[in-house]
Amino acid sequence: MQPADPPRAGPPGPDQLAGLRRQRALYALAGTAAVLVLLHVFSGVLLPFVLAAALAYLLDPPATRLQHIGVPRGLSAFVLLLAVIAIVLAFLLLIYPLLSAQFLLLLQRLPDIVAAVRDLARDALTALATALGEEFVDANLRDLAGRQINNLVGWITGTVGALIGGGAQLVSIVTVLVVTPVVAFYLLRDWPLILLRVESWVPLRNLGTVRRLSREIDDVLAAWVRGQILVSLLLGTYYAVALTAAGLELGLMVGMTAGLISFIPYVGTLLGGLLAVGLAAVQFGSWREIATVAAVFMAGNLLEGYVIYPRIIGERVALHAVWVIFALLAGGVVAGFLGVLLAVPAAAAIGVLARYWLQRYRDSAFFRDPHPH
Repeated sequence: MQPADPPRAGPPGPDQLAGLRRQRALYALAGTAAVLVLLHVFSGVLLPFVLAAALAYLLDPPATRLQHIGVPRGLSAFVLLLAVIAIVLAFLLLIYPLLSAQFLLLLQRLPDIVAAVRDLARDALTALATALGEEFVDANLRDLAGRQINNLVGWITGTVGALIGGGAQLVSIVTVLVVTPVVAFYLLRDWPLILLRVESWVPLRNLGTVRRLSREIDDVLAAWVRGQILVSLLLGTYYAVALTAAGLELGLMVGMTAGLISFIPYVGTLLGGLLAVGLAAVQFGSWREIATVAAVFMAGNLLEGYVIYPRIIGERVALHAVWVIFALLAGGVVAGFLGVLLAVPAAAAIGVLARYWLQRYRDSAFFRDPHPH
């Protein structure tokens, strides 16, 4: 007499489904909390690894193409990283001495820049008072404007000094020159294996969805990174050449800085324009040259908004400027410079996941049923 087959488990009931949902929600919350705690605790040592991961991510497509034509993965990773190191060294040898000299000159002239900007503001308010009358612009308002400009410039210089000092303490020469390239090599060499290992942790019933969302995140992030690098290079070149042609002594440094921080929407143009106008006021002291420098940044803003950004990035990147600004500020508050580096990838992932859950909500009976029971 054969033993009876064990009874088959039926589909989970409503209570079991609710328990599974609560369990998944607890796992997600616990994982998120663990990541945030690790970022806070190890933020001082994570920077070279984050830089190495970013470098491996950027170099993975060319490494994959080299692998497809028969080049071993390890050799392609070594060659690509060697090329990046050569480019960085060439930049340091050719451009850095000039930028360093201009930066020291900027520090020497900073008090004069503050005074010139304050005088410009007062002159503008005086002219406005002459045109509109003293009842609209009185002496107290002019004094208040001068004090606020002093406070603003002092805050900017203090912030820059803190960033430079903190960066010097955080990013040592050994970390930049040794740890980051070594970690980047191993990550780039084993990148496909790492992705397969992470994929193996995903529950099989969710594997298709996770793959699709991962591809969407990768498409958004890759398009933003590639496009923003091109935008920064083009804007930095334009500002540096145009300001130098306009006769500004520190045009190269100001232009390259404005292009470098243009990944923060509107901030590069605004800060670069204010700095260039202040330098022009100190150097020239004439409204004509100051207007020329200001026109360079106005033209750059129009060029970025209507030519460069739409043609290079366009609608391929579903990252709104406001969302990018919020992510960068929030990342800086949470984890400092490390948080700024992780802000855009996190914003891209959150955006894709938010659109996915919004679509699920719109497809649900809760949203579609006009007469709930």
